[in-house]
Amino acid sequence: MSGHILVATGTRREAAALTQPDFRVIPGGSDAAGLRARLQIEAQGARGIMSFGFAGALDSSLTLGDWVIGNRLAGTYETECDPVWAQALVVQIPGARMGAFYADGRLISNVAEKHALGATHGALAADMESHIAAQIAAERGLPFAIVRCISDEASHILPPAIAVVMQPGGGIDGWAMLRSVLSNPGQVPKLTSTIGGFIRAMAALKRGAALIRPD
Repeated sequence: MSGHILVATGTRREAAALTQPDFRVIPGGSDAAGLRARLQIEAQGARGIMSFGFAGALDSSLTLGDWVIGNRLAGTYETECDPVWAQALVVQIPGARMGAFYADGRLISNVAEKHALGATHGALAADMESHIAAQIAAERGLPFAIVRCISDEASHILPPAIAVVMQPGGGIDGWAMLRSVLSNPGQVPKLTSTIGGFIRAMAALKRGAALIRPD
């Protein structure tokens, strides 16, 4: 089938993990409007839209590096994922679980909220871009898929520095992180743990990304 697979993700580091030539990856960072605009442009000629990258666990059975394939999206925009594509992705990534995602554009950092969202929506994981990608797919009549790797567990509290580090376009703002740490040094142990988790998750993301086929 001709055309590219359009991919929405969070950061440039996540985008760099998906190197296959048929994927056109757009890192959105914290800029929802910018991500939407770029996806609308790049959707021309696409044969499908995928949400890819890191996700936060809402289900306590998920651990760092686990993969989740979406069959349904809840949150700001609710839709079903393409079932044939989802099943193909489960086969491509051994051990991946299939289930629902939640997305409303926020970074879900509070443990109680993670558990509540998971229970309310029957969702396994959450991310910040799937709702935008799903809307563009629906507008264009394109199949939609979610394939993401767990970078923080449901019991893990994300420190404030993580919420400010992402730049529009997918860059990482180290100065913003430093300012957050200086204003709240008590978060350093949790930040160190979080960064360690991201490093482990990035290794898993790269391994799994290499298995994803665009056909």
